[in-house]
Amino acid sequence: MTEPDDLLHDTATDLRMATFRLARRLRRERANDGLSDAHFAVVANLHKHGRLAVGELAQHERVSAPTMSNSVDALVEAGLVVRVPSEDDRRRVYIEITDAGTQIVAATVQKRDAALADALAELDFSDKELRTLGEAAALMRKVAER
Repeated sequence: MTEPDDLLHDTATDLRMATFRLARRLRRERANDGLSDAHFAVVANLHKHGRLAVGELAQHERVSAPTMSNSVDALVEAGLVVRVPSEDDRRRVYIEITDAGTQIVAATVQKRDAALADALAELDFSDKELRTLGEAAALMRKVAER
């Protein structure tokens, strides 16, 4: 490998490891311990995007439609989402977040943000370091959304 290739590879490795460890720590912060990460992701997706069909949800989460259908069944039973028939096509059904689902997402996001803010405060980063982390977050978002 050339020097730029080494830098790219080393950066990718460091970023992967740091991201994985941080994500694992933040996933422990939940408003509902009985809700799996996969199920939380579905509810959070509906919170962000609004009403979606099962197939659309499956695409967003990169799982099969039958897998998503099983997740939706569990979430309906838990009262976090509801099925809403299409007004235009009786064969089509949408999945929509409930008020309880919205509350779980909001509380979980608040807990995770607070946990991360506490960790940053404990490390006593300078303003410059915090700005650097903010810039890094924007770059990471760009990679994640590609």
